[in-house]
Amino acid sequence: MEKMSKNLALAAPRGFCAGVERAVRIVEVAIEKYGAPVFVRHEIVHNKTVVDELAAKGAVFVKELDEVPEGAPVVFSAHGVARSVVNEAENRKMIAVDATCPLVTKVHIETQRHAAAQRHILLIGHAGHPEVEGTMGQVSDGEITLIETAEDARTVTPPPNAALAFATQTTLSVDDTAEMISILQFRFPEITGPRGEDICYATTNRQNAVKAISADLDLMIVIGAENSSNSKRLVEVAKRAGAKDAILAADISTVDWAKVEQAKNIGLSAGASAPEKLVREVIQEIKDRYDVTLSEDAIAKENITFKLPSILSA
Repeated sequence: MEKMSKNLALAAPRGFCAGVERAVRIVEVAIEKYGAPVFVRHEIVHNKTVVDELAAKGAVFVKELDEVPEGAPVVFSAHGVARSVVNEAENRKMIAVDATCPLVTKVHIETQRHAAAQRHILLIGHAGHPEVEGTMGQVSDGEITLIETAEDARTVTPPPNAALAFATQTTLSVDDTAEMISILQFRFPEITGPRGEDICYATTNRQNAVKAISADLDLMIVIGAENSSNSKRLVEVAKRAGAKDAILAADISTVDWAKVEQAKNIGLSAGASAPEKLVREVIQEIKDRYDVTLSEDAIAKENITFKLPSILSA
């Protein structure tokens, strides 16, 4: 029986970024250095496959530090943590290894600098996301206000006569964030912001790569976890850029194959915490089912790497 033909366009770059590569390697090296178990506060990155593989090597994932024995090694996730978490680890004499992405650390430093200068901070981000909780936890209560939507930006009422600054979560939609920043700058012309974008290079590159191929697509498949902010943004970006439909799939088992069947032109990308092997499994399955014409044209080359924390080489 003759197979249906499909056009499959791969977005590039996609998948693992330098911050995720570093975070995963930190857990692996910590296990080599200290022996199992090494405790990890929260998911090291938002991907079940990655978490399960590290657990098999000896990582134990916990929600809070009260689940970690005193003096044990503990890794903080790539999303960053509040200062109170760092202080608790120090007080309980834990061996704390910080896997916070350096680009998130940059936002933390900016936030602390604004607070020290007595500026009230407007943080653009999603409530409940670990990165946002970590950034808000860099300063005292009342020194930062969360902005989630353009409407929030239009209606926020900062403390009277306060000098203002803004910062952003690193994994947001570039376009949405630009709109919110514009609103804040229009309302508060004296507001201070970062010299460059807080949104990380990998988030920007992956969104641009999806935009570049979406206009002619019947379906965009994004490999990524449901709790991965940057993966969910890729789905939204694809739809805005012209894809007739776009779906998020954790792995091959959660792809909506009925939608794949109906689509002629298909795109494939992956969030920054999704391993390339998950993408390859989906590509192979599509090839097994259909007669596939494959295309890939990278819009940017990424050669950034981040050093491991010095504690792991001591």
